[in-house]
Order: sequence, then structure tokens, then C-alpha cells
Amino acid sequence: MHTNLCLCASFYAMKYIGAHVSAAGGVQNAPLNADSIGAKAFALFTKNQRRWESKSLTDDSIKEFKENCRKFNYSAKHILPHESYLINLGHPEEDALRKSRKAFLDEIHRCEALGLDYLNFHPGSSLDRISREDCIKIISESLNISIEKSSNLILVIENTAGMGSTIGSNFEEIAKMIELINNKKRVGVCIDTCHAFAAGYDIRTKSAYEKTMSEFDDIVGSSYIKAMHLNDSKADVGSRLDRHAPIGKGCIGLDAFRFIMNDVRLDDKPLILETPDRENWDKEIKLLYILQKKQEVQ
Repeated sequence: MHTNLCLCASFYAMKYIGAHVSAAGGVQNAPLNADSIGAKAFALFTKNQRRWESKSLTDDSIKEFKENCRKFNYSAKHILPHESYLINLGHPEEDALRKSRKAFLDEIHRCEALGLDYLNFHPGSSLDRISREDCIKIISESLNISIEKSSNLILVIENTAGMGSTIGSNFEEIAKMIELINNKKRVGVCIDTCHAFAAGYDIRTKSAYEKTMSEFDDIVGSSYIKAMHLNDSKADVGSRLDRHAPIGKGCIGLDAFRFIMNDVRLDDKPLILETPDRENWDKEIKLLYILQKKQEVQ
């Protein structure tokens, strides 16, 4: 186990940093892979993210996943499963939309079987065939249907970079989606730093960071933040390009991640790396904890 990091991180009990780790060989391996890099949180795919159909989770893999989470002290609230990239909950074509909704519900049931709290997802795309407003209505309808057919899982909307016809690059669109959800206790938001920056939300200085977070609070509400994806950006602010870079080595820079690490609004939430060099995730996790101000142990 990551003893050295645990000693170092004991001062920082309120921040839970991790990465989107591999679940190759079965979901039960994800907690092991997270522990191997010193993560206190993690994300995973519960199935092949580039296939519509996947084998059901076995009773043994579910049991072993839960046992490994207990073994390495991973709470459900610090695990952020991600849906398949194929799913488009705002698809303008009826058959394709039905297929996406079926696949999304399957993802939800897999997460429920694993005892998880969240499912992180990309809202969808209009494919430039319908208006953005109509696409938002379809996405929200998809979420309402999924909520009605599931139990307690919170569906976590990920903001997008604004490439093409994707929905959710600005806070207003996210707020509109949430407004149309019947049971708002079952919905949340994951802020991706690269996506936000690419969409035009600057976080490079303290004043810019506070302005962006204040704007999110005013338009969406900080209570909806359930997680973050921590990524620097290869492209400049407002570029609308989803190009992740290592922490502190992109156009966002290191200061923004210092602000995040010292923001109490982000305590006790999974803060997940999706940076391009997975061989450096252990180093990036240590770096992020170093950026956090040393706190007195009570």
C-alpha cells in the first residue's frame, strides 16, 4: 500500500485526489490500480466504453470490487464511474435515442449493483439537426426516464468544451437541464477544468477563479458540484478544444490547481485526473497535495 503518501496526505484529509484508472480484467481491479498510484479517489468504466453491449457483471466481480474498496478505504462517494462515449441522451433520431437510453439505464444498473453513488456522463449532442434548446429538453427527458427506472444513483452532468454541437459547455445550459429534472436530488455536476477553460471560463488567477466559481454558484448552484476532473489544457481559453495536458504544463497553469486544492467547496468530493500521461499520475497526485496549504491536525 501507499504508506509514504498516506503519511504525507494525513494533513489533507478533506481532499480526495485520484485518477480514471483501468478496469481491465474486471471492475474488481480498479481499486487495486487506484491504490497503486496513491489515489484517495478514482474513476472507472464499468464496461467497455466503446461497445454498446457488454457482459453483465458477475456476482464474484461485484463482491470482489466491494471487498477491494473496503480493503483500500475507498468510499462510494469518492468513486466516479463514467458512462460509455457512445451514448447520446439528446440524439435527434428516435431509434438512436432509444438505444442510448437503454445503454444509459444499463450503466446505471451496473453502478447500483456495485453499490456506487454516482454516474458521470456527457450530456449529449444535437448533431446540428435540432436546436440546442430542443436537445436540452430531450436530454432532461432522458434523465427523468432513467431516474424513474432506478433507485438512488445521482446522475452527474459533466460540462463540455463546446466542440461542435455538444451540449453543456456553458453554465446556463447545465442549469436549464437541471431545471427540467423532476427529482433534483438525483442530479449533480462534475466540473472538468480543461472543458471549462476551453469553453471560456478563466481560472488562471485568483480573481478569475473566484469569478468563475461565483458565476457557477449564481447560475447553477454550488450544491450541485459532486466532483471535478482535474486537467490542464493544451489549448487556450475559449478555444473550444478538448485537449488535456499534464497538471501545470498547459495553458491553465499550476496556480489554478492550487486554488482548487484550497477551496473548501471541493472538500470530500472525488477530484479525478484525466491527464494524458498515466505513468505520471502518482507524481501528479503528490503534486496536488503539495499545493494544498498545510492544515493543523485537530
